[in-house]
Amino acid sequence: MFNDLSDTFAALGEPTRFAIVERLLKEGELSAGDLHDVANLSPPAISRHLRILRQAGVVDQRIDAQRRLYSVHPETMQAISNWTMSYREFWEGSLDRLAKALDKEKKNT
Repeated sequence: MFNDLSDTFAALGEPTRFAIVERLLKEGELSAGDLHDVANLSPPAISRHLRILRQAGVVDQRIDAQRRLYSVHPETMQAISNWTMSYREFWEGSLDRLAKALDKEKKNT
């Protein structure tokens, strides 16, 4: 179900969808009706956002009688975390080099 991270980031790049995912991360599994106040959207609009998040592999849907319940797909969150952490060393090294260069420049002035 997990697609490419570019699909994931594209889905999360829209503020309402990002807010939906944040809410699901904080509160756990919720119905579409429980999410209507995220951005004061109509039920069809919430459903469209949830469909995009499902297609991108960001959320899972579970059917319980008449309700559709949504939760964050844990493997996708792990993939985002892994990708982010893979660049941590690069950014820390870059920032360290920048700090040294600024110190050197400051001493030369």
